[in-house]
Amino acid sequence: MAKILLEMKNITKTFPGVKALDNVNLKVEEGEIHALVGENGAGKSTLMNVLSGIYPYGSYTGDIIYDGEVCKFNKIKDSESKGIVIIHQELALVPYMTIAENMYLGNERGKNIKIDWTETFGESDKYLRQVGLSESSHTLIKDIGVGKQQLVEIAKALAKNAKLLILDEPTSSLNENESKALLDLLLGFKKQGMTSIIISHKLNEIAYVADRITVIRDGSTIETLDKKKDDCSEDHIIQGMVGRELTDRFPKREPHIGDIMMEVKNWTVYHPVYSGRKVDDNVNINVRKGEIVGIAGLQGAGRTELAMSIFGKSYGTNISGDLMINGKKVELKNIKDAISHKVAYVTEDRKGNGLILSNPITINTTLANLGAISTKKLGVIDFDKEYAVSVDYKNKLKTKCPTVMQNVGNLSGGNMQKVLLAKWMFAEPDIMILDEPTRGIDVGAKYEIYCIMNNLVAEGKSVIMISSELPELLGMSDRIYVMNEGKIVGEVSRAEATQELIMSYILKSSKKKIEA
Repeated sequence: MAKILLEMKNITKTFPGVKALDNVNLKVEEGEIHALVGENGAGKSTLMNVLSGIYPYGSYTGDIIYDGEVCKFNKIKDSESKGIVIIHQELALVPYMTIAENMYLGNERGKNIKIDWTETFGESDKYLRQVGLSESSHTLIKDIGVGKQQLVEIAKALAKNAKLLILDEPTSSLNENESKALLDLLLGFKKQGMTSIIISHKLNEIAYVADRITVIRDGSTIETLDKKKDDCSEDHIIQGMVGRELTDRFPKREPHIGDIMMEVKNWTVYHPVYSGRKVDDNVNINVRKGEIVGIAGLQGAGRTELAMSIFGKSYGTNISGDLMINGKKVELKNIKDAISHKVAYVTEDRKGNGLILSNPITINTTLANLGAISTKKLGVIDFDKEYAVSVDYKNKLKTKCPTVMQNVGNLSGGNMQKVLLAKWMFAEPDIMILDEPTRGIDVGAKYEIYCIMNNLVAEGKSVIMISSELPELLGMSDRIYVMNEGKIVGEVSRAEATQELIMSYILKSSKKKIEA
């Protein structure tokens, strides 16, 4: 019988008004990859924060037994000293510091107050090779992509002599190739005897790497499944996560598509820092009333840059081309212009650019349309009206929170996303651009967001959806544009769209560039 490396017994954690964990039990065997799955708000990250000492001993009840010893961690340093290292969904790297400086930040090499830079860079390079990165440890973090940054986080964990590696949604910002490479790296670590816990909503990835799967729902342990002995099908796991069967991942919709609502012609955008670099090149797209248009492409294809440049030129320089709304040429010079022309952009970075985490749900919900909750003469916010609006959207979108006075930063990812959607829905847009609207959220919350999208287009509004998940684009879009290297390289209807066809457009366009 395999050795139990970690046992968490009867863990209960309460926040004001919410019991986040209710007698949760978890056993992790030495040398396995153990998956932790559940809906947003189920308690997965809270449980790992208890384990790592972010929530210190005494702030919860229950026991942590690691390597046969009862542990009472009061801070992250305590758990890291035992070889327990957690990598959070939001990467904790400083952009303008080197890879090496980031890897040893708070864990400096040297004696007394003097840092040994030779050792720092030398050790960093060693661990970078171990995770498959060829970059020099002198490289600034800002100069490498998100996929490589995730690998730097893993190298950073190895530098702390990790024996139990915890990864919270490690592939949420990665494309398929980067995700596969990271998962293969975990499998390689497993062969070397390392133990990993992975939190993920991507059930296909769980099936690929996990030996056992623990399902958590509403703060309680539902079951632990062994891939060799139990039913680990996606349907079974989903039923455990949401407490019901999801017979269809994508809600049905009968499209009623009207005239062109917005058209982008010959749209070209240059990089805001490297002024000679063209990010979007002569892009032509349109979206009709009552239509969901998807934009597919690999990371770096220029999709987000296109969306942000349309949305009041919030990205890029030297932007050229025409933007037509309802047949009329418009110029959206800034975000205020975009909002006044009933265009909304739901950012992919909800924590960084979408929400004010230290403020309550009320303030975040009304932020894009303060005029609607202010007195006409004095322009003073009516707080009663703001509260009522927030409660209304909380109920409409089924946001889980004890009160709308709760700070957004205390919500789960899926519920944060609902507040972000509420913010832009309250602005009453006709055109909603959704950038990775379901990134890092569970299947149940995804379904609810898909229903919101369907309701928007049923009202005659237009939706543009950028997504890295091809099944999502195929399941929700009426048409799909395919982008690669800043250009539109294909357009496919719902009827003809397949993953293979979309990828063929991307690969063929890349091949042409190489041949040229």
